[in-house]
Amino acid sequence: MDSEQRLKKPTSIIPFGQQSQLRVLVVTAVPAERDAVLRALHRDPRFDVLVGGVGAVVAAVNTTKALVGGEYSLVISAGIGGGFPGRAEVGSLVVGTEIVAADLGAETSDGFNSLEKLGFGMTRILTDANLAKCITKALQDAKLPVNTGPVLTVSTVTGTSETAIELAARINDASAEAMEGFGVGFAALDRGLPVLEIRAISNIVGPRDRSAWRIKEALDVLEAACEVLTEVLA
Repeated sequence: MDSEQRLKKPTSIIPFGQQSQLRVLVVTAVPAERDAVLRALHRDPRFDVLVGGVGAVVAAVNTTKALVGGEYSLVISAGIGGGFPGRAEVGSLVVGTEIVAADLGAETSDGFNSLEKLGFGMTRILTDANLAKCITKALQDAKLPVNTGPVLTVSTVTGTSETAIELAARINDASAEAMEGFGVGFAALDRGLPVLEIRAISNIVGPRDRSAWRIKEALDVLEAACEVLTEVLA
């Protein structure tokens, strides 16, 4: 099986109850996110948590290293991120339905062309739909504010209303923005593994205003979400 086929056909891991040795790799960008996840997991031996670094490239490299060194059933890209207006408010969660490398392509006089349109590759990774649905319901049952939709991976964090509007118009139902998901996802799918992305929203995508960011609140809701994960992935 070539790499393109592996990327398109990740191994299904549903239902989890039929697996005797479930192992999950959770990849965060920075130590503060890792610490929030670890607090929630209470040393659950089924989970390993990796600080993969900021940006898709370093996240892909470090995720690949971790996957080579261990046998995993699922990879999760987790952390805080920006939420698109009207789709995900500050303090809420987004469970990704797909991971989109939103700025990987070419600008033209007619607008942005993705790698798919250029014929050079892929920019979208589908997450495990059944698992995403299951986790979303569990988060809702736990009274946590949660939305679903595409999570965008960007190399440059959006800092203007114009860019936010352009991204939302180009990618239907765009819900959150971060910098690592596509790298983590590509590493997982190259190993034939399913991937999820979960983002806790610390700010709204648009004009950059650090004073409006709510990082502590986002880390708190990320921790709460990961506590739910330990119950769902049983």
